[in-house]
Amino acid sequence: MYFRRKSLVDLVQENTKVWACNNEDCKGWIRDNFSFEYVPICHQCLSPMISSLKMLPIISNSNKNMKSLHKGRLIS
Repeated sequence: MYFRRKSLVDLVQENTKVWACNNEDCKGWIRDNFSFEYVPICHQCLSPMISSLKMLPIISNSNKNMKSLHKGRLIS
């Protein structure tokens, strides 16, 4: 039986800034526009995270003030 149909519309993807865990054993990551800190730590293993790019579907974040705590440094 075929329970899961393929979606009729392909999601638009773009290169997105993400924070990826620096620990090789951990696969944790978070989108930059959804993180609360300028340099976050991994919530799974508490290791530092590094900035990278990932092809992801576009998601808009209506809350533009996520990093109001002004911790760490701004990535470019």
